[in-house]
Amino acid sequence: MLTAKKVVGFAFAAVVLWGLFSSSGCQMPPVEQAGPQTPAPSPEDLLAQQIQQQKEMAVALYVDAMMLLELNEHAEALKKLQMAAELDPEFALAFSLQGDIYQQLQDYQNSATAYEKATELDPWSFKDFFNLGKVYEALKEFAKAVHAYASACTLDPTHYEAHYRAAKCSYLLEDYNQALEYAKKAQTLDPQKAEVEILLGDVYEIQKDHQQAIDAYRRALELEGNKSEIMISLARVYLRSGQYTAAKELLAAVLEMEPNNALAHQYMGFAHLRLKETEEAIASYTKAVEADPNDYMAYKSLGVAYMIQYFSDRNPATKARGLEAWGISLHLNPDQPQLQKFYEQYQ
Repeated sequence: MLTAKKVVGFAFAAVVLWGLFSSSGCQMPPVEQAGPQTPAPSPEDLLAQQIQQQKEMAVALYVDAMMLLELNEHAEALKKLQMAAELDPEFALAFSLQGDIYQQLQDYQNSATAYEKATELDPWSFKDFFNLGKVYEALKEFAKAVHAYASACTLDPTHYEAHYRAAKCSYLLEDYNQALEYAKKAQTLDPQKAEVEILLGDVYEIQKDHQQAIDAYRRALELEGNKSEIMISLARVYLRSGQYTAAKELLAAVLEMEPNNALAHQYMGFAHLRLKETEEAIASYTKAVEADPNDYMAYKSLGVAYMIQYFSDRNPATKARGLEAWGISLHLNPDQPQLQKFYEQYQ
């Protein structure tokens, strides 16, 4: 029984043999007939015929590659596509399929090269520009990714993911105005996506537009439910905007779900400090360092809380605990000149 692979091989062999037969000049003996002789084809006609034959062979190779891909024969499919591209250097689909296969294999550099060629040959291909953006994003070449996504957005202004990805990569490039432009468009295209609301919240937070950030994070929570990451982001904005009680309430809800969430404990400590609840702050920071013993910021903040308490009670033991916490923080991250100065000053 013929397998699919054998069928592919036979089909390809037939195309190649026919091409060789046609291009070699081999032909059936002429049949004598009456009438005027057909003029010999010109060199230009012969060249055009050869080019047409090469294009037809390239298409046959492309079909072979598609069948091989169905059989997960990636290497063989790539060989066929390479042959097709050599026969017809303007065969955009061959380069596009190369890009797809390399992307499946997570060979993003070769995938990008193939998609670049495909988009050069077919500048109207949304699919190739979008995938080019994805592989450049995987390569962390965010400027190139944004450029590709922008072209995809132009070709299909209604495509949510192209706009969202363009916004995300713009955010990573710290181009926050462009990130907002694409994110707002994505939001209008699909108002039910929490991910774009989170991204909007992140951008607004960096731009210190606290109310817009709060609104975006709240919408994300409505769409996604009580996810701790979103709740912590919202609590952080509450802290930055001076809404310490609201932050405490939200962080308490997080810690009820995740008692060992180190970041939630650390933010809770900050809220307590701001509300002049020093003992509660010490308790929260202590839980933070217990949950994450490598967090130098938590140790630094714990030391601050102890030193604030020391200025109130003048207990040498309190001061010693503060210095101990600062010492651990400096051990974890020596590059803290201001903390080093305070540590030496109060020793």
